[in-house]
Amino acid sequence: MTDDAYLFLLDDASAPLGVPPTAVGELACMETPAVRAWLDAHEAAPTSPHLRLLPPEETAAIPEGAERLPVPLSDEELSRVRHQRAPESLARLEDELLAYRETANGRDDLITRALAAGVPPHRIVELTGVDPATVSAAADG
Repeated sequence: MTDDAYLFLLDDASAPLGVPPTAVGELACMETPAVRAWLDAHEAAPTSPHLRLLPPEETAAIPEGAERLPVPLSDEELSRVRHQRAPESLARLEDELLAYRETANGRDDLITRALAAGVPPHRIVELTGVDPATVSAAADG
């Protein structure tokens, strides 16, 4: 297994292998000289239906002989690639988990602000469902 994702070209654009980079959104690697030169060398546009991307753990699925290029992706970009690869039912659950993460990211700050504004700790527990020890720790910290 490699740590890099791979861009590759498929002969059959209708094959379900990989993710078209355009489906993932903007990727920093697509603007690099290496990727531009590779695309130019293969006379492929970044929007080509033959151009695909696979995360590191799936690169063994790239067909033998397919033109390929390792590309580094940020954690966020790699997450988007994996999300696009997930079956629809899992993708919906992943969306819910991402929404939860976004909400939970500011949890401690929100609890601190609520306490400072005078919301009683027991009410914060009722409204948020967080463990009372978490609210107590925020009140003490």
